[in-house]
Amino acid sequence: MRNMRKGIILCSTFCVLLLAFGHNAGATSMTIGDLNELGFVQFGIPTGDSYRTTYVNAMIGLSLGGSTIVTFGPHSNTVTRSTNIFSPLDPAVFNSNGTGTTVNLGTGGFEYLFAKYDGPRYGAEVWYVGGLTGTITIPALGGKYGLSGWTLFTPGDDHQVPDGGSTVALLGLSLTGLAGIRAKFQRP
Repeated sequence: MRNMRKGIILCSTFCVLLLAFGHNAGATSMTIGDLNELGFVQFGIPTGDSYRTTYVNAMIGLSLGGSTIVTFGPHSNTVTRSTNIFSPLDPAVFNSNGTGTTVNLGTGGFEYLFAKYDGPRYGAEVWYVGGLTGTITIPALGGKYGLSGWTLFTPGDDHQVPDGGSTVALLGLSLTGLAGIRAKFQRP
């Protein structure tokens, strides 16, 4: 009985640590067209906060691999959705802008990252960053064009779901507690 209890505690602890820290382990560096790519905006002008929000919201409304034209005045931009599956895709709400290739997501809560590359010549890459935390890096170049700046968006829905690591940690603690209670009541 004592060995079984130790095994349950050891197994629970291992699962909690593996899943709690494993989710973000390989997601610290984004690349153009990677598995976190939500889509691309060609050419992405103009690029003020409200325009960027419009591009991202147009993108999340598309089917996988779909595209649409978003026009602002004389500028027409092709918005294309990647074939990567993300769910749910909440409406984008502007949060903050920045420059440089390092983006601090803090403890999370962001859903989309929009990165603009060299004015009217290249476009903008959009990544899905839901569930990611900490510092990530984005490319300094899109094609041969330099990074102009980036924008973070939060979900427009006020529901908050804990990330997978927190959920598994709570489940592991619950199961460990239940195993302890069961063992206590099975003694003669």
